[in-house]
Amino acid sequence: MLTSLELALILLAASVISVVALRALRLPPLVAYLAVGMLLGPHAANLAGDPAAVAHAGELGVVFLMFTLGLEFNLAKLTAMRSLVFGLGAAQVGLTMLLVVGALLAAPVALSGWVLGVTVDWRIALTLGGAVAMSSTAMVVKLLAEKRELETEHGRRVFSVLLFQDLAVIPLLVVIPALATGGDSWMMSLAQAILLAAALLVVLLRFGPRVMKRWFNLVARQRSHELFTLNVLLATLLFAWLSKKAGLSMELGAFVAGMLIAETEFRFQVEEDIKPFRDVLLGLFFVAIGTHLNLRVVIDAWPRVILLACLPILLKFAVVALVVRGFGGSTGVAVRTAIWLAQAGEFGFVLLALAASVGLMADPTLQPVLAAMLLSLLVSPLLIEQANRIALRVSGQEWLQRSLQLQTIASRSLARDRHVIICGYGRCGQALAHVLESEKVSFMALDLDPDRVRQAAATGEPVVYGDSARRETLLAAGVHRARALAITFDDTQVALRILHLVRDMAPQLPILVRTSHEADIERLRAAGATEVVPEIVEGSLMLASHALALAGVPLARVLRRVRKVRESRYTLLQGFFHGTDDQDEDAIEDAQIHLRAVGVSGASLAAGQSLSKVMLGEARVSAVVRAGQRIVDPSPDLRLEAGDTLVLAGTLEQIGEAEARLLA
Repeated sequence: MLTSLELALILLAASVISVVALRALRLPPLVAYLAVGMLLGPHAANLAGDPAAVAHAGELGVVFLMFTLGLEFNLAKLTAMRSLVFGLGAAQVGLTMLLVVGALLAAPVALSGWVLGVTVDWRIALTLGGAVAMSSTAMVVKLLAEKRELETEHGRRVFSVLLFQDLAVIPLLVVIPALATGGDSWMMSLAQAILLAAALLVVLLRFGPRVMKRWFNLVARQRSHELFTLNVLLATLLFAWLSKKAGLSMELGAFVAGMLIAETEFRFQVEEDIKPFRDVLLGLFFVAIGTHLNLRVVIDAWPRVILLACLPILLKFAVVALVVRGFGGSTGVAVRTAIWLAQAGEFGFVLLALAASVGLMADPTLQPVLAAMLLSLLVSPLLIEQANRIALRVSGQEWLQRSLQLQTIASRSLARDRHVIICGYGRCGQALAHVLESEKVSFMALDLDPDRVRQAAATGEPVVYGDSARRETLLAAGVHRARALAITFDDTQVALRILHLVRDMAPQLPILVRTSHEADIERLRAAGATEVVPEIVEGSLMLASHALALAGVPLARVLRRVRKVRESRYTLLQGFFHGTDDQDEDAIEDAQIHLRAVGVSGASLAAGQSLSKVMLGEARVSAVVRAGQRIVDPSPDLRLEAGDTLVLAGTLEQIGEAEARLLA
């Protein structure tokens, strides 16, 4: 019998090794946890200890997952996306469940018995319908972010459907335990569960926000991070316990707790504090699910497993594509959205685990279904990788849109020669564009956010919708005629892909890359970047230069210091030819503009007077600091008060003269 320490070591070691291996294959960690549970569970090595104990610990992971979902439940976000969330999302979940339930109940008894190992009644069909309707929020959102497709047409639809699926889990968590009572009492149990849930929500949402805000304010005043984290855990588990005592699921109580905290100013801090507990315990939950998988049964029933994996994928693909087309999406957008949502999801495992725990689903049915869901998760990243190619094959309109997009890019770039191509038109890209524009340097920007492109193009800026990580887009943008290319977004993998494409097409083209990670600098340079600009270094240099100037260090010395740091990091700035107009900076420090902070005391003649009446000579007041607030370029009519701090700008002689007058 393993001790608790030995069990923890085995689970941790197996999980770490599995997650590292699957991340190398670009597969979600969820699959690794399921595999660990399957290999260490009672049906294999039997090293996972008591399955019930592991399951109870893993259930807390779902509790914290629902708590996090409650934190993200934002009424403003839902209102802005209501047509997609409650239209497209509701249609997908409702139609998928309806088709699954109808197909299972209409299928011959012999067929359903062979596929699922049990005679299917409407309760099992409803549970399976709910599980099939779910997609993997964790995996899909992560892949959307990595591929920079969250703001695309299909990305928005995918995110909206996932959001509704997460919300649809709440009533299913209430309904499934009620259905398990069986007999004629299920309707009474269901009505009782719904009434209890409604009463709990009304009471907690009516009185909870005020109580929660006051309580968290009280805890936050203690200025103890440890106490704050303990309080978050207490709130989560307390609401889960109250919900369970009321005859409802613990997950519902945790969701409500998250909703209440989401209305306070502590939401983001709570989310950061709870994330480690959620991720670790959620991993343990999937390990517990994996312990239910009997590899021998799965191998013996492999035809059923493949059938159960393929049919839901095809069904969800058809449903999502049909619904997206019905809501006005193009064929290409419909195909992409359907491929992204075709897999099983983590909440599907949650619903099946709940059904098994209340006796609604027997082990012969659970085994092939769990294995099929795991298989769909494994193949989903491969399908998503081919989504664009499949959309182009099945949609002639998609080819037309792609060709029109490339034609737009090419027509814009043909009028430019020796221009700069800007990949990404976010804040960094726009700042670069404005500097280039001020120096009359021609440029062209590519971006994948349709709203940003539409707004920028409406003002006459040379911005077009296009994926800069595609060869045809770069060719249309005139990569062979450009004088430089700048990658302004912080995504190392996409930047490496662009570098590979550009170095293959235009080996001599200078490429500038922005990064927030110093560890990636050498990788990007090795891939062909002419220069890599680490934003953290540049930000710290600006902070340092301002701090030195405000501390009284002469501006020439500050500029020299900053230049030396940059020369040590950027090869393009190392060395320059000296001319007769290059003066010795140390010899002219007195002629440089300096900054100095001077306070206004109650005895000063300047107190009570406006800036225009204060005789400061040739020095200039660049800012006034009053009660901690900084007033930049103050009005001449601003009346000075005792306690104000003036930031004077001028030469040392000018500042000295102005300071003497202020202190007189």
